[in-house]
Amino acid sequence: MSTILIRGGRVIDPANGVDAVAHVFIRDGKIVSVGAKETKAKETIEAKGLVVCPGLIDMHVHLREPGKEEEETIASGSAAAIAGGFTSVAAMPNTEPACDTEAQVEFTVLRGNRAGLANVFPIGAVSKGRRGAELAEIGQMVRGGAVAFSDDGAPVHNAALMRLALEYAAMFDRCVIQHSEDPNLFGCGCMHEGRVSMELGLEGIPGAAEESMIARDVLLAKLTGGHLHVAHISARGSAEQIRRGKAEGVRVTAEVTPHHFTLTDERVRTFDPVFKMNPPLREGPDVAAMIRGLQDGTIEVIASDHAPHATEEKELEFPEAPFGVIGLETQLGLVMTYLVEPGHLPLPKAIATMTVNPARILRIPKGTLSPGADADVTLFDPKKKWTVDATKFRSRSRNCPFHGWPLRGRPEMVLVGGRVLPCR
Repeated sequence: MSTILIRGGRVIDPANGVDAVAHVFIRDGKIVSVGAKETKAKETIEAKGLVVCPGLIDMHVHLREPGKEEEETIASGSAAAIAGGFTSVAAMPNTEPACDTEAQVEFTVLRGNRAGLANVFPIGAVSKGRRGAELAEIGQMVRGGAVAFSDDGAPVHNAALMRLALEYAAMFDRCVIQHSEDPNLFGCGCMHEGRVSMELGLEGIPGAAEESMIARDVLLAKLTGGHLHVAHISARGSAEQIRRGKAEGVRVTAEVTPHHFTLTDERVRTFDPVFKMNPPLREGPDVAAMIRGLQDGTIEVIASDHAPHATEEKELEFPEAPFGVIGLETQLGLVMTYLVEPGHLPLPKAIATMTVNPARILRIPKGTLSPGADADVTLFDPKKKWTVDATKFRSRSRNCPFHGWPLRGRPEMVLVGGRVLPCR
């Protein structure tokens, strides 16, 4: 019998409303108790000055395996997750081939288990081959371990198919995660459409491309009663569409990435493709709207949209370079530095966006320190100052827009099922 005592940390468990200096007692990989009583254990972890919270969850990552293992593998992505303080990640299905069958879902589960690091939860494709023409085998993928469904990287543009997806996923109590963009409005754009794109002579992507798709999908979620989760929102009108849907009782949730609450399209003036992502960086009022959405609960989740790319791809000219940036190893520091430290979000609410909220949306038994729960725990120093050095990341890719940034708040260690893993 193995026992661990995490002693004297600031325990924050939003799922149970806990925020106090306390001890966490673990036995055989399960949480036994959280409280003031100190219990003898075979191993003691001194946590004074640290925050102790449920293991962080990133519900939107791209692990590239199978198909582009030179950019990331399930093992290297899991290692990056641990380095960033995450104990669980949900892997998007835009692999090659797409994760659109029970066998592909089981492959992701198997490779995650073999890596033996973060928990890896597969997200299955909505359509076969992610081509948007024919619904994939939703029920079989649920049986294989899929926790949600998405064609992320591409929108489900066909409204009838999206309706079917919401209906079928609801039968298994799963959500559909939509990459919201109207391809006809998106066109060949490579950055936000606005003053900066006009001055730079680059084709833009209007916020309406995202907002109009969200408006349609909120209506479909209302029609079907299905659970719509909107990935990586970026535009002020998108937050308003989701806010309105919630007010009408629609089952709609949303996430935002750190780059969309910290960066604007002004960064594209460098023509550095590290600032090219989809959805694109937008304007100051959009960034402010993302923060307001987190504050009022319109946006429940912060997710990285960790999207690794090979260095040679990101060294192409801006219009030709692929969309996407990595984010697993910087997210916690960005949340602490740009949301918690300025007072935009209280620390417990910020932690909820990366623990209990994504766990509830994905219907996974994580995100809590309740007795009997898996001992997935993150310990981080909220005051630790550090500088982002992408050359030392555990990810195989280096396309990080925050290289060289000074941040505050750094993970020290995590426990995954009671196994202690250092973050560095």
